[in-house]
Amino acid sequence: MRAVLATGNPRKAAEIIELLAGVLDLTPRPGWLPEVVEDGTTVEENAFLKASAAALATGLPAVADDTVMEVDALGRAPGLLSARYAGEGAGEAANVAKVLAEMAGVAAPRRGALVRTVALLCYPDGRRVVSEGTARGWITEHCLGDHGFGYDTVFVPDDGDGRTLGQMTAAEKARLYCRGRAFRGLATRLKRAACQSR
Repeated sequence: MRAVLATGNPRKAAEIIELLAGVLDLTPRPGWLPEVVEDGTTVEENAFLKASAAALATGLPAVADDTVMEVDALGRAPGLLSARYAGEGAGEAANVAKVLAEMAGVAAPRRGALVRTVALLCYPDGRRVVSEGTARGWITEHCLGDHGFGYDTVFVPDDGDGRTLGQMTAAEKARLYCRGRAFRGLATRLKRAACQSR
């Protein structure tokens, strides 16, 4: 099935294309599509806002996700503000710097965090297929690694070997991170639905 990507982030798009290879024929997000205001009250709502806007604009099913990081010591912040924690348009580096500054002096046992992704395919008629993935881990005291994006350089998954996501290969990250888990779940649901419709 042909579908359009709702994200304009080339690094995220590459991850999603890899994770859904063989399941969807994904086309890039059109350059003329305006950015969507992510003002939902849940992770799924934000993913749906992005996917439905792309689906309605293009007439194709659209794939989107929303990912949040919830840090225990920060009262589950940044949460829904993860992509704009340091302010609108501040960028990833500023978001990471703000989290690290707020975590300064917090001892290792209290540096736990949960990352959560909702991956979603939305049809132009509003129907949706949804999958969620989570990963527990902890926040480092400074950035480590130069791969990935978002909070990858400060998040160490509990299921890993002590490296941040930013120190991992794309394949290692996909296995351990919430986005990989969410999109693998979405792929499974789409394959199951395709088999049932035959």
